[in-house]
Amino acid sequence: MISAMANALKTPDLRKKILFTLGIIVVFRLGSTVPSPNVNVVRIDECIAMASQGDGAGLYSMINLFSGGALLSLTVFALGIMPYITSSIIMQLLTVVIPKLEALKKEGASGTAKITEYTRYLTVVLAILNATAFVTLARTGQLFPGCDGILYSDELLPLVTMVFTMVAGTGLIMWMGELITERGIGNGMSILIFTQIAASFPQGLWSIKEQNPGVTGWFLFFLVLGLGLLVMLGIIWVEQGQRRIPVQYAKRMVGRRLVGGSTTYIPLKVNQSGVIPVIFASSILYLPVLYSTFRPEGAVSLWIQQNFAGQNVLSSFWYNLVQFVLIIAFCYFYVSITFNPEEVSDNMKKYGGFIPGIRAGKPTERYLAYVLSRLTAPGSLYLASIALIPTIAFMAVGAQQNFPFGGTSILIIVGVGLDTVKKIESQLQQRNYEGFLK
Repeated sequence: MISAMANALKTPDLRKKILFTLGIIVVFRLGSTVPSPNVNVVRIDECIAMASQGDGAGLYSMINLFSGGALLSLTVFALGIMPYITSSIIMQLLTVVIPKLEALKKEGASGTAKITEYTRYLTVVLAILNATAFVTLARTGQLFPGCDGILYSDELLPLVTMVFTMVAGTGLIMWMGELITERGIGNGMSILIFTQIAASFPQGLWSIKEQNPGVTGWFLFFLVLGLGLLVMLGIIWVEQGQRRIPVQYAKRMVGRRLVGGSTTYIPLKVNQSGVIPVIFASSILYLPVLYSTFRPEGAVSLWIQQNFAGQNVLSSFWYNLVQFVLIIAFCYFYVSITFNPEEVSDNMKKYGGFIPGIRAGKPTERYLAYVLSRLTAPGSLYLASIALIPTIAFMAVGAQQNFPFGGTSILIIVGVGLDTVKKIESQLQQRNYEGFLK
């Protein structure tokens, strides 16, 4: 591992890419700590400390997770990467629904570039809406209930300046992510998400120690750290698991050349949908909480506040149950729109490929759908169980709502980490170096 890292730094072009990526990360983290105009930094730190003792920030925990804590601090990069993630998911779903977008996707590089352009426009629109909403919540005192004075002025011009600053920060984040993809190592947006989530780990771990003074605090600190590492090892093991469907290609004449005759496979991962179903389910579960926040009176809002209240889900049976079911449902839904057995079967038939023992055409399509359905079942249960890690932590070690190793965060950390290491490894192997993974 150490020798592989030394070889990576010895290679001039690879070293340049790694240092460039690290430089962008430093700028990114710096922007996540610089407050927006009109923000009372001292007062907002006090409000964050008060909210950490209760459920005040629970409603915005997912967005705050992807901003590395910058959201509740109302920094320049307060919105983080969340508007881009949301717009990417929306465009991916619209590509299945709208025939024009589906045709663009099939055009290749030019169509993908056009869809990316639409994604950027939608990101700016969502950033304007999100920034306006959070500035309004800060002005009215609903961002931190019972904690006022986080803004110096309630006049229109300072508020508009805050909105434009946050939107500009989102645009800058998009640009930096694309720079990493073009000139650095790995996928830029994924690495920025990785950076923001990893930045919240030290504070979350240390807060567990502070909440339990003495020897008990240190014991819980190392226990949580050990459990988190064990869970990461388990996730790595499952994420690397895949079902390989063998495919053979018959020999055929193309012009004057004889091509084909090769054997390959279709890799189907156990967790084919990644972390997207968890994000979908979390977003859906925040809708009733958002409703109860703006309309706190009434029996429905009272029930929602008791059963869907932020991250304190130990006593919220319905919250956990609905989240579990939604993640499983979204797993099947997302897999169905990202992997089309009919399209894969047609492509195999077009190029003379077939699965041994399965006839080409409809039988291959039914076989792929059958295997995918059987594979998605354990994958969805695994993903839903990982999402309940904070609840299990409450019962196991008594950690509070700032338990750092949440299911979504661990999945993203492991997924992005593995992808980045594999890309560095592939570049090392091109130069006859031994990679990180063996």
